[in-house]
Amino acid sequence: MTTLSPAKKILVLGATGGTGQLIIRQALAKGYDVTALVRSPEKGAGLTGIKLAIGDARDEAALRQALKGHDAVVSALGTPPSPFKEVTLLSTATRAVVNAMQAEGVSRLVAITGIGAGDSAGHGGFAFDHLILPLLLRHVYADKNRQEAIIRQSGLDWTLVRPAVLNDKPGKGALRALEDLSQFHGGTIARSDVANFVVDELETSTWLHRSPLISW
Repeated sequence: MTTLSPAKKILVLGATGGTGQLIIRQALAKGYDVTALVRSPEKGAGLTGIKLAIGDARDEAALRQALKGHDAVVSALGTPPSPFKEVTLLSTATRAVVNAMQAEGVSRLVAITGIGAGDSAGHGGFAFDHLILPLLLRHVYADKNRQEAIIRQSGLDWTLVRPAVLNDKPGKGALRALEDLSQFHGGTIARSDVANFVVDELETSTWLHRSPLISW
C-alpha cells in the first residue's frame, strides 16, 4: 500500500457546517495549520485560530489560490434536502476541487459523503432506505454518487468517508469502520467521532483509496 507523509497544512471545505467546525477544532488540537474556504468573511466569523480563504467551492480559481502551500484537502461539503429539484453542488464543487488539486500538485483528499452512497445503498435501515432517502434525499444522493465517481477517477490519494446517520451527541471515542456491509443495516454516529476519524486518517492514511462506512 502507498504510504503518505502526514499532512501539516490542510484546506477544509464545508468548514461552517456542524461536522466541518469539529474537524477544524480537532485538527487545531493536533497541531495542524488550517485554512477554511468560506463564501464571505461573515460566514467565517465564528471560526477562530485558522486562516480564511474567501471564495465559492465551485470556483476553481479560488480553490487554486486557497490551496497554495497546502498538503491536503478535507471536504465536509453538504447540501440541504431537495425533494423536488436536482442537486449539483457536490459534484460541481468536487470536480473543481479535483482540477485545482491536480493543478497545484496537492494529492491528498479526504471527503465525507454518507451512508447510502455507492455500494452502501440499502444499508441505512428501514426508515432511512425506504422513507428518508427516496422522499427527501433522492436528488442529494444522486449527486453524492456523482461526487464519489469523480473522486475515484481523479488519480488523487483519496479516502471516501461514509458516516452512518449523524447526530450531535457526545462522541464515544470508538467506532466501527466497515467495508463489508453484509451484516450492517442502519446505525448512527456523532459528528465529533466523524471529525476524529477524518483527522486520524490525515495522519495515518489507513483507508487510502477505500470508502469505509463508519458507525457506532
